[in-house]
Amino acid sequence: MNTEKYVAEFIGTFALIFVGAGALAITGLNLDGHSYALENLLGVALAHGFVVIAFVYAYGHISGTHINPAVTLGFLVAGEIRFMTAICYWIVQFSGGIAGALVLKGLLPADGDLGVTILAENVSVTQGLFVEIILTFFLVTTIFNTAVSGKAGNFAGIAIGLSLIACILIGGPLTRASFNPARTLGPAIASGNYADLWLYFVGPCVGAVLAALLYLGMIGDKGTR
Repeated sequence: MNTEKYVAEFIGTFALIFVGAGALAITGLNLDGHSYALENLLGVALAHGFVVIAFVYAYGHISGTHINPAVTLGFLVAGEIRFMTAICYWIVQFSGGIAGALVLKGLLPADGDLGVTILAENVSVTQGLFVEIILTFFLVTTIFNTAVSGKAGNFAGIAIGLSLIACILIGGPLTRASFNPARTLGPAIASGNYADLWLYFVGPCVGAVLAALLYLGMIGDKGTR
């Protein structure tokens, strides 16, 4: 079994939660206990985006740098990954996310919410669900039409990272912008806050599947990948 790609997914997901959720946890982003302080939003978005860009170039040739169970689901639906490989990816991604959050908890100087993804007070569950669906769709369709299609060449990592940054800038004040079940589960376990946990699994998975189906339709029309 090729363990390198599973190690890459574990490390990449660990880094995403440790740096991304850590940036949220340490910069005092609470206005009302639920939403971002807008002056810190860009920093949090950049933290997530830069991690993705860095690890796409570091590990993309090894594992594809999914570092997101929803992305792996999209790849499975699109036939870009085998089922058993997807299962192993999910195991190491969730493990990496949980490990990243627990290490973050141990290193932070004071207790906080550890970057847990929760809805803003004025955002309903239905609204939050659609935010996660739509923005995950944007992220995953970018991945398919840059990295998977090969059309963006060496610029794919930059396009994916910029897509994530843009999605966090709009979604951050609403849902804290997960788009990634591992990004949600790790801080939830470390903080003991499981509010609306299902939403952050269902929304990203639906968005990723929709992006995969669109990609299949597009390559079907062209008759080639």
